[in-house]
Amino acid sequence: MAYGQRHDAELAAAARVALALGARVHRVAHVDLGQFGGSALTDVSIAVPTAGVQPGIPATYVPARNTILLSLALAWAEVLGAGDIFVGVNAVDYSGYPDCRPEFIRAFEALANLATRAAVEGRRLRVHAPLIELSKAQIIARGVALGVDYGLTVSCYQADAQGLACGLCDACRLRRAGFEAAGVADPTRYRASAR
Repeated sequence: MAYGQRHDAELAAAARVALALGARVHRVAHVDLGQFGGSALTDVSIAVPTAGVQPGIPATYVPARNTILLSLALAWAEVLGAGDIFVGVNAVDYSGYPDCRPEFIRAFEALANLATRAAVEGRRLRVHAPLIELSKAQIIARGVALGVDYGLTVSCYQADAQGLACGLCDACRLRRAGFEAAGVADPTRYRASAR
């Protein structure tokens, strides 16, 4: 989803991953959350934290992002007649985002089954979050076992135009620590200054 984020690197990465996995269709929905601000990821006047993961909900939390993302996925799932939605949220090694918790996923699934024609007509929808209780190391190990090319992906909150990671933001720190803990070489392309 293009949500008004600071960079397009994650959108380019999503397209690469979709192509590599043979997705039949890859769509990018456009919702400009930048018009509201309130997050270091959508408002350039708010600095991306680089001092390491701190307690509390960080400035990189984007208000309602996962709710909107799942709502768009729900709309498309209903049009396609799909009964399952998958989301990659994680509640273990994360930055404290409230919309990455199991109770949020359960609540959204309940909403989906109240608010859609499909569910009212008896076709229940399920929201799956297969990574929600895994550590970053476990996610990386599972991905490697499944043949995921992590070199195609971007996690950095402030990647540059070439998709090079800063190496300092929470996302970079958690990703790097996950690769180290999994004993897997980190294929992330970092800026020269981040090495």
